[in-house]
Amino acid sequence: MSRAEPAAPRGRREWRRPEGSGILEVDTKGPTISSETDRMAAFGGQLRAVHQRLRQALELARRSIDGEVDIPEGLDLLVFCRGFCSALSGHHRSEDTGLFPEILAARPDLKPVVDDLVRDHNMLEHLLGEFSAALSSEADPEALHRHLDGIGAIMESHFGYEERRLIEVLDAVAPDGDPRTLLGELA
Repeated sequence: MSRAEPAAPRGRREWRRPEGSGILEVDTKGPTISSETDRMAAFGGQLRAVHQRLRQALELARRSIDGEVDIPEGLDLLVFCRGFCSALSGHHRSEDTGLFPEILAARPDLKPVVDDLVRDHNMLEHLLGEFSAALSSEADPEALHRHLDGIGAIMESHFGYEERRLIEVLDAVAPDGDPRTLLGELA
């Protein structure tokens, strides 16, 4: 099933690929969130935007394995692949320690949903560890792609479930705190 690309929320970074470049850059321009009402309505959008950035980071890791990314002098494949792993892990840690406790404080009925999401986080962390070990052992590109395929499949399933179950809740609850603390550094 095809999904429309979510728009980046106002006042948030947006990844873009300059014409003819294999490197993704970050665009921080755009209007800022001007009021508490805007912030409340934007939190679900911020989650979607973080998920989109993680999808882009996964794609960049895939492309770097295939040599399709212009890697600046002094950097190597590990920077892109480990960067993706770090970003995904950081996002999940932020949710587990910041966002989910706030959601449960406001909506204890969502404990089974949060438990499912935390279980997914643990599974993804295990898969990221296996991918990292494959990178360290200099596995061939085919093996690295198999790892990324598994991570990508679980990640997409997880993101879809999380968005279906939590977007409206986030917009209604409007968690208190810095989005980077609640959603990770990509927020």
